[in-house]
Amino acid sequence: MTSTCSIVTVERQPTAVVKAKVPFAEIPQAQRAARAKIDAGLPLLDTGALGLACTRWLPPQAGALDMEMGTIVARPIEARGEIVPSELPAGRAAHAVMVGPFDGMGAAWQTLFEWCQAEKLKPAGINWEVYGPTPSDPAKQETYLYALLS
Repeated sequence: MTSTCSIVTVERQPTAVVKAKVPFAEIPQAQRAARAKIDAGLPLLDTGALGLACTRWLPPQAGALDMEMGTIVARPIEARGEIVPSELPAGRAAHAVMVGPFDGMGAAWQTLFEWCQAEKLKPAGINWEVYGPTPSDPAKQETYLYALLS
């Protein structure tokens, strides 16, 4: 289920990420592999307090997404192996909350982008998801969707 869509103002947030160009069919495996690398590497980095897990992505090209899978951190990091610094952008963004398992993500994004079109809003092409704490029941998982606006 996707909540009501709205426009929010977001602040820039530093992230520690693993970057990859991922075909749609391989997104779940790429997410698991990146999360394992992040979980193993974060204790070795000077991140400050850790925030929630996130994924930043650009519009698809040739059936694949340019993705940055990682975690919000308190301060920018130095690159270490595949873990590199990045950020979630500041500005106005279209926003929705999806509640439920991750297999509903495609429909949730479609709802958000259709709302943008209906409201005559122009996405800038930078999109991201922030994952709430993982509950024992996947039906209660909250994922926060953002599409930066032009």
